[in-house]
Amino acid sequence: MNKRWRGALSLILCAAVLTSCASERKGTLTIYAGLYEDHAIKVVEAFQKETGIKTSYVRMSGGEILARIRAERSAPKASVWYGGPADTFVQAKAEGLLAPYLSPNAKWIDEKYKDPDNYWIGVYVGALALVSNRKWLQDVGLSVPQTWEDLLNPKYKGMIVMADPRSSGTAYTILATLVQLWGEEKAFDYLKKLQGQVRSYTTSGSTPGRSVGMGEAGTAIMFAHDAVKFYKEGFRDLLIHYPGEGTGYEIGAMGMIRGGPNEKEAQTFIDWALTKQAQELGKQVGNYQWLTNREAVSPEDAVSLDALRVVPYDQTWAGANRSRLIERWVKEVQGNR
Repeated sequence: MNKRWRGALSLILCAAVLTSCASERKGTLTIYAGLYEDHAIKVVEAFQKETGIKTSYVRMSGGEILARIRAERSAPKASVWYGGPADTFVQAKAEGLLAPYLSPNAKWIDEKYKDPDNYWIGVYVGALALVSNRKWLQDVGLSVPQTWEDLLNPKYKGMIVMADPRSSGTAYTILATLVQLWGEEKAFDYLKKLQGQVRSYTTSGSTPGRSVGMGEAGTAIMFAHDAVKFYKEGFRDLLIHYPGEGTGYEIGAMGMIRGGPNEKEAQTFIDWALTKQAQELGKQVGNYQWLTNREAVSPEDAVSLDALRVVPYDQTWAGANRSRLIERWVKEVQGNR
């Protein structure tokens, strides 16, 4: 073989190698995360290390993520929505904002934690609780509220803090829980009375727990696992009670954004996030939700719904009625503030 042909052959081989490498090159992935920052960081680092897929995230509350996806629907910037109550995902599904995907690892998740059409799937579960500051209540001479009705005691006026359901999935779970517990009219009558007791409404559902832990307010309505996290981080005066009449809960969900970039990488992430190992990452950074993978070991301080008196919370109904109930809340409750 002369030098000319040897040179040509070398060029052909180099081109073939480069083509092969390019075909194996992985895309990037952007996630909208509705869980704690430390949890999101841990998940992204572990996924990136295990798969080689460069991954970034943006942390927001559930309502904020829904608004962002809605605004970007013609040109989505992210591919996966990870974390936050499933009823917000139900609304996103109804609006055509999510894409269906059936992961082979969905077999590890019980049917009660899945959308029947595979638009979302649950990765954790958490119950609502009344979270109070022991010292604060002692200083003002009040007992710890243990029921929904206790919160209406005139002595608690200005002591209660919760999130705004327009931005917070936690707060909407509170709203939907009360409607499913008592019926819509009684629930809104209660919420109007509760309005006079509320010190402030926050954007994020976990922020009230920090306010109560710091002694700025007496009681927060929030998810219990968020309160456990604050307690472990040093807010030792926090007390957790589940409302005696019954409490609601979230299925923290995950879904693929319709039209998002790098669909293959998004599916890889969903497959990975449903595994035992991925679900157990949260407890390594102090997160205390009950896990949905039946093989995963939930944190010791996580509480199973089986141990609580819970309302028969209907995620599908809650999602289908989300816009209407929030609009009514704004008009009849927030409007009176």
